[in-house]
Amino acid sequence: MKPALKQIADPLVDKNPVAVHILGICSALAVTTSMSTALTMSVALTVVLVLAAGIISAIRAHVPSQIRIIVQLTIIATLVILADQLLQAFAYEMSQRLTVFVSLIATNCIVLGRTEAYAMRNPPLPSMLDGLGNGLGYSLVLMVVAAIRELFGAGSLFGVQVLATQAEGGWFVPLRLMLLAPSAFIIIGLLVWAMRVWRPRLAEPREFALRRPGKEARP
Repeated sequence: MKPALKQIADPLVDKNPVAVHILGICSALAVTTSMSTALTMSVALTVVLVLAAGIISAIRAHVPSQIRIIVQLTIIATLVILADQLLQAFAYEMSQRLTVFVSLIATNCIVLGRTEAYAMRNPPLPSMLDGLGNGLGYSLVLMVVAAIRELFGAGSLFGVQVLATQAEGGWFVPLRLMLLAPSAFIIIGLLVWAMRVWRPRLAEPREFALRRPGKEARP
């Protein structure tokens, strides 16, 4: 059980696809204005990633290397279409709020990256666990960003009013910047910085050494 738990736990922090590997940023900017849309997107991507990893791993020995990317994209796109159709059938309003972003899961770097880097080289169960871990890591970042943006941008969480706004006779003045895309850039940037301060080993090595007075710069 320990290797399985490690596969799921590592992408939450140490190998987080968004905060450490800087993948899947576009959807993190687009769907994090509210926690409900972020949660829906997180569940959709995680389910697609887990199923795609399992299917691709199961047929990996029968896929010629020359067309492996095409096969992976076909499987991922099929699962994304199914997820989109299910959303339209059972959560139409949420589907309209997410618009094209569910469809863009097919081009998400996290999904194709994990199927190519892991599922094509490992058995189905470990591949699905790897997909689950990375999906949860992606979801964790999205939910944190969405919580900050919705709370300070609208004074609510999951649409439930937490901070009484001045329009309702309260004291809180919503920060409208939080509902704009630049705020997501700022929050994710701060999150990336905080991760590297908390765990310095996650920081990339410097490409160039700092030049000190009286000393030659080292390559």
